[in-house]
Amino acid sequence: MSNTVVVAGVGMIPFTKPAASEPYFAMGASAARAALADAGLDYAQVQQAFVGYVYGDSTCGQRALYEVGLSGIPIVNVNNNCSTGSTALYLARQAVLGGADCVLALGFEQMKGGAIDTYFKDRPSSFDRFDAICNTLVNEPEVPLAIRYFGGAGMAHMAKYGTKPETFARIRAKASRHAVHNPMALFRKEVSTEEVMAAPALIGPMTRLMACPPTCGAAAAIVCSEEFAKRHGLDARVRIVAQAMTTDGPSTFDSGDMMKLVGADMTREAARRVYEQSGHGPQDVDVVELHDCFATNELITYEALGLAPEGGGEQFVMDGDNTYGGRVVTNPSGGLLCKGHPLGATGLAQCTELVQQLRGRADKRQVEGARLALQHNLGLGGACVVTMYQAV
Repeated sequence: MSNTVVVAGVGMIPFTKPAASEPYFAMGASAARAALADAGLDYAQVQQAFVGYVYGDSTCGQRALYEVGLSGIPIVNVNNNCSTGSTALYLARQAVLGGADCVLALGFEQMKGGAIDTYFKDRPSSFDRFDAICNTLVNEPEVPLAIRYFGGAGMAHMAKYGTKPETFARIRAKASRHAVHNPMALFRKEVSTEEVMAAPALIGPMTRLMACPPTCGAAAAIVCSEEFAKRHGLDARVRIVAQAMTTDGPSTFDSGDMMKLVGADMTREAARRVYEQSGHGPQDVDVVELHDCFATNELITYEALGLAPEGGGEQFVMDGDNTYGGRVVTNPSGGLLCKGHPLGATGLAQCTELVQQLRGRADKRQVEGARLALQHNLGLGGACVVTMYQAV
């Protein structure tokens, strides 16, 4: 049996600010219909569905897909923090490799404004081990959780490698230049490095513009076997040729390193597995969508994915190797920083962008000659999914 899976259809809706969106089920249904239309399939041809979201009751996936059809198929609800969308894709791909013909991966999120917080105050937090280490390494308990984690990771990179705050600002400015051309992005205004630096400070090197916004939205993908695609005359140009999911290992908690606490080693191991499975290395990749929930994490992820050597992330940015005309275009969509980050939808929005890039249908965002694409989606607590796509 082949290890490649066809991505036959993708779809997403424009991302919006909280309170400006439709209800979660309407967003999810719209994205699912868009992916089905892109594939040229009816919902009745889908055999299973994996539906990702973080904030919602236990059968929100059914509520969304019942708007599309009542076919009686298995619908599995998925929650893996910020890597939820790509976890749904991971499970959908596994289902196809296990014998299913056609599977839907869907992700959506209806978020509230403001910083992410815990919802269940009557029980231990799943982040208690992370918080204990962050309290020791960073302190500043009044700062919201995610900002402390990723701001602390940025400070750790600065202390270890001498990275300048302006380097993180350059990453955010780059994201804005890319997002200008993405009609699905929440923020489409170009900003300069100086404007990013002048934004209100959050913690350490991080300003408000270096943090992704709370966002509502939905995205979806149809994955299928090669035989099914051929039988139904589907667009089979884009395949998933390798994929890996990792969770935290001992180094997350034992290293005393904020970069590892926020998933650098999870990313490094998932990327290693994907490069080994695919036979391609980071030097072969044309375009990347990576988890830039904060500008600090984008730089750390360059190194964890092998796009830049350890400690070389700043030079990678300064040389312009992260954008058009450089070595590999990162986040042509504008990334989480500008496209937005509806937690359950993010991984499938990344998938949508990369499939369109490999089809040559990304309009002004198009990476010329893109044939190999890499996706990185991270959720603290934790899980990391890295996926390699190839145009054939």
